[in-house]
Amino acid sequence: MKQPQRIRQFDHVGIRVSDRKQAVAFYEQLGFREIRCFEKYEANEMEASEGVRINLIFNGARLPHGRNVLLDEPIKLPGVTHPAFVVDDLYALKEWLDEAGIAITEGIHRLGPRRITLFIRDPDRNVLEFNQLLPEPTPASATSDATQ
Repeated sequence: MKQPQRIRQFDHVGIRVSDRKQAVAFYEQLGFREIRCFEKYEANEMEASEGVRINLIFNGARLPHGRNVLLDEPIKLPGVTHPAFVVDDLYALKEWLDEAGIAITEGIHRLGPRRITLFIRDPDRNVLEFNQLLPEPTPASATSDATQ
């Protein structure tokens, strides 16, 4: 039986953190602001200026040695490994990250035909991906590129 409802858009991603104050400050630095707090669920909702939302979940335990259990351990457990955000100018973001002292864990590089990307980590070593979308080649330009 086919699922009867279209999935229309993405609403938010939940990011588990160990230190509420530190995490909120970090994500505010990236341009998010807290718009709701869900004390009963130990969580909040944060929103960037363009309406992109995340939820921080404040019940995480910080692992020794600053490791991320989903990405840094030899046995890869199932789970969401990272949110990926779109920006207009990845090079401007990189310059700002450098000035702000936020470590870039994987520098700007092309990832497939439609984007360039870079990666950072939050204070709990959660991975954040930032992408600048590239114009996709038209069929005519792809053909002309192949013949040259």
